[in-house]
Amino acid sequence: MKINSNRLKVVTLLVMAALFLPAVLMAQDSKTNFSGSWIYNAGKSNAGQTQGQGQRPGQGFGGGDFIANQVENNLTVERKMRTPDGSESTVISKYTLDGKESTNSSRGGDSKSVATWSSDGKKLTIKTTRTMTRDGESRTITSTELWSLTDPKTLQIETTRPSPDGERKTTAAYDKK
Repeated sequence: MKINSNRLKVVTLLVMAALFLPAVLMAQDSKTNFSGSWIYNAGKSNAGQTQGQGQRPGQGFGGGDFIANQVENNLTVERKMRTPDGSESTVISKYTLDGKESTNSSRGGDSKSVATWSSDGKKLTIKTTRTMTRDGESRTITSTELWSLTDPKTLQIETTRPSPDGERKTTAAYDKK
């Protein structure tokens, strides 16, 4: 019995697709998970120009311990912060990880963020715009955070913000508790 060569090619292609398609689909869903308790590591961090300008390393933008909880397409970040009067407050920020805009509210004003993954799913970029009103004047602040794991127990967040003196870059490193 002679086998039709076209049918053999089609069957071969179908078998190959059935074997390799699940692996390709799983690879697309394998994004870094940033869940955990993260402790600020000043020794591995670079506070850049924020020192001497009202920001202390480990406080405010890009510093301080936090808890991240990542489930499916959602990332929740919970930070405990000290207020100027010395009391502690908790700030919770929530992000969707599918490129859609997320809004977070705080005393300083609302912020709008868009989180997107790198093509390999290893790095997460969060672009945020916050409009703050103080003494009757509005001011818009933008920032870009690039989240990545340098190893399974070290998170690095590189933050870039425009300033009157040019771009300000900081790198905050965190150790997993």
